[in-house]
Amino acid sequence: MKKKILITGSRGLLGSSCVELFREKGWYVVGIDNNSRSKNLGTPAKVVGHDDSNINLDFTDARQVSSLFHEHKFDAIIHAGAQASHDWSNDHVLEDFITNAMGTVLLLEATRQYCPEAVFVYVSTDKVYGENMKIYPVEDETRFVSVGSDYDEGFTEDLGLDFAGHRSPFGCSKTTGDIYAQEYAHTFGLKTGIFRPGCITGKNHEGSELHGLLAYLAKCIREGKTYKIFGFKGKQVRDQIHANDLANAFWHFIQNPRKGEVYNIGGGPERAMSILEAGEAISKKVGKPFKYEHYPERPGDRIWDVHDISKFCSQYPKWEYTYSMDDIINDVISKEL
Repeated sequence: MKKKILITGSRGLLGSSCVELFREKGWYVVGIDNNSRSKNLGTPAKVVGHDDSNINLDFTDARQVSSLFHEHKFDAIIHAGAQASHDWSNDHVLEDFITNAMGTVLLLEATRQYCPEAVFVYVSTDKVYGENMKIYPVEDETRFVSVGSDYDEGFTEDLGLDFAGHRSPFGCSKTTGDIYAQEYAHTFGLKTGIFRPGCITGKNHEGSELHGLLAYLAKCIREGKTYKIFGFKGKQVRDQIHANDLANAFWHFIQNPRKGEVYNIGGGPERAMSILEAGEAISKKVGKPFKYEHYPERPGDRIWDVHDISKFCSQYPKWEYTYSMDDIINDVISKEL
């Protein structure tokens, strides 16, 4: 019999990559998504076929979740569904908490009750670190550079979650789910893995002003819109990981899970660019100018956000990147051209 996996957020950027990968691997995929991103952020609603990989189900509804787990015995769960915008969470704190915190606990509890041997992958975020993810970099011509800090190759998992300053309500709700996912491993023995990415990208990303850096940047350049840069002269740095590479990391973890482990995951220094650098790179490829305006820095904004993924690589040495930074940009703009 085929192994069966549940993927939440199956119509989103990361969820759809997970659906595609696990189908290719021969798994039976059940995907759930209620298209809340379209409602919250104004992105296009995903039109999909009516099959088990795209069920319109709300994972914050205990009855719906219980019924789903009663009907299906899952071998693995990838919880990629979430409310993912910091800015949106500021004005919708309760909705954000219900989705990211309560929804995660409902899924963990259903896993414990109905399929306790299943592997549970929780897609957390590096925003759980808040302002602990901070260095004092050197300003270069087009970016800020980390020089002489303990994190020149990227931030590791030892940053800690306490005294983290400004996280945003989104960061708080995701931290809650993160800690519960760890606790379900320690107390109940669930095979949970917690992944803390930064910028996930790819051509399936529906970028909006409130979420999706590269996708929205490419959209602005293509449509001649002015991009808003908040603080740091546009030299703030983000590393990028393609959704397909992250989905493949989940695949490797599911084959040999380590209960309750936490992983920082991102593109690393080789896939890191400033907003100015990314804008100019996209501009050259699409042949249209990069227009932008500067706005004041927002509370909690990071000047340098790069991940050290050596822990995951040491435990899963067969996993490797398949997308370079140039590949990522080509893929993102392929949707826009």
